[in-house]
Amino acid sequence: MTPAALDPFALWTGLLGGLALFLLGMDFLTRGLKGAAGDRMRAWLARLTGSRARGILTGAVVTAIINSSSVTTVILVGFISAGLMGMAQALPVIMGANIGSTATAQLLAFQVTLLALPMITVGFVAWFVAGAERVRHTGAMVMGLGLVFHGMALMSEAMRPLRSYPPFLDLMVAMDNRFVGIAVGAVFTAIVQSSAATTGIVIVLAGQGLVSLEAGIALAFGANVGTCATAGLAAIGKSREAVRAAAAHALFNVLGVLVWVGLLPLLAEWVRALSPTAPDLGGLDRVAAEAPRQIANAHTLFNVANTLLFAPFTAQLARLVERLVPDRPLADAVHIKPRFIDPTFLFTPGFALDRAQLEIERLGRLVTDLVRQVMDPLLAGDADGMRALAEVDQRVDDLHAIIVEYLGQVSTQSLSKAETAKLTRLMRQANELEQIGDVVEHDVLHTGQRMVDEQVRVSAATAELLRSFHGKVVEALESALIALRDDDKAQRKQVRRMKDDVRALEDVAARHQIDRLTASAPNRLHTFKRETELFEQLGNIFSLTRRLLRRIG
Repeated sequence: MTPAALDPFALWTGLLGGLALFLLGMDFLTRGLKGAAGDRMRAWLARLTGSRARGILTGAVVTAIINSSSVTTVILVGFISAGLMGMAQALPVIMGANIGSTATAQLLAFQVTLLALPMITVGFVAWFVAGAERVRHTGAMVMGLGLVFHGMALMSEAMRPLRSYPPFLDLMVAMDNRFVGIAVGAVFTAIVQSSAATTGIVIVLAGQGLVSLEAGIALAFGANVGTCATAGLAAIGKSREAVRAAAAHALFNVLGVLVWVGLLPLLAEWVRALSPTAPDLGGLDRVAAEAPRQIANAHTLFNVANTLLFAPFTAQLARLVERLVPDRPLADAVHIKPRFIDPTFLFTPGFALDRAQLEIERLGRLVTDLVRQVMDPLLAGDADGMRALAEVDQRVDDLHAIIVEYLGQVSTQSLSKAETAKLTRLMRQANELEQIGDVVEHDVLHTGQRMVDEQVRVSAATAELLRSFHGKVVEALESALIALRDDDKAQRKQVRRMKDDVRALEDVAARHQIDRLTASAPNRLHTFKRETELFEQLGNIFSLTRRLLRRIG
């Protein structure tokens, strides 16, 4: 076929339409997999330890499920920020994520295009008609995979005339230059934000005999570099932990390509030896039959080899990343930014709710610190100290507003019944914590300021009783937050049992206040009123704490 015989309209509509179906299918496949296995994925990530092998395995499995090494990298940021792991522990997971990302290439290399339309039909019916969440997620997976295969079939058919189109063949010959291939693969992947799309197109080209194995490997190398752009973009404006995780991802991928770029011909020979052959075919037909699986195997072998090579040096790589991305000076303490919630996760409600829960735990720590610190400036009549605590409550209000807005965005997504229940529970928990902060600012600190204005001096006996009551309230709040975090039944029971202790203290405080009212002390009416207010306000905080706890289950 001569260049003049090529139909540009059929070529571009087939290629772009097939790519659109491919990406749509990947989206359905990923959403279905996340929905079906989301809880187990979160459990796997939560059980991460310092074991390199376990971290690599977890990263590979989770990434194979969610179909995005970049998302896995972003998820790790929360664990690092929460102090659950260090960068050295996160690196094996990032390495494993690269292995998991090759599962897509292995799947695409099967080229079972005859099953595409039946899979779309069956998957659509299950996704559209079924009421059970698990069936709907499974239907989305099947339909998505069918769309992926059908998109590949359309691209393959559109590209068939290119097998005899000299200008395109000359372009593919240029891809045999490994540096050109790497650059093209990296740029294309960064643009479409999907290494799977790049791999899919490479496999389609290989299936038509349009690219050699060496060119396909170079393009796959480029896809490994280009996929770092997703995590890099997600880290813009985020915490240093996010930037470090993205930097670690990029560092590992770029170093891996640099190690292998000079060994590309050797890698191609290994892959040819390990992959199935089609000796009964010849010429382009043989290349078309063998190259897709060879490219998929090269992609997997490359990432496995890199992981084995760099895994022993995770501590050194972590230190290098920390030097490349040093800590920034602390920002003004009055302002607060979210540490865990991120718009990246809004389209995966299970993960988004987990991130919101981490942010609510952070809110709980702020509120606990606020309650714990309020008694000293109050009893000392320290007006400056009370104003400083009011600023802390402003941070509580700001973080609460951020959390509520984020949960509102999550609520617009398609949620399962369990996710809806969890979202409602988290919203209530955030509101209860914010109300505790408001009691401190609007009630306790307001009473403290009036004590300063009225020159009220708390007696030593009353101060001791207030501290005992305050200590019991702080203990209850701390236990409730542990129960909130761990769903700990023992901690719940402990808070429930504290109700009797608090009531006993309230009775002691009431009798003490009656004695104080009848005592001949200066300014005793104002003193009685303010001290009584403080006991009531501490009791209100305890009641809100118990309400917070009851809404965990």
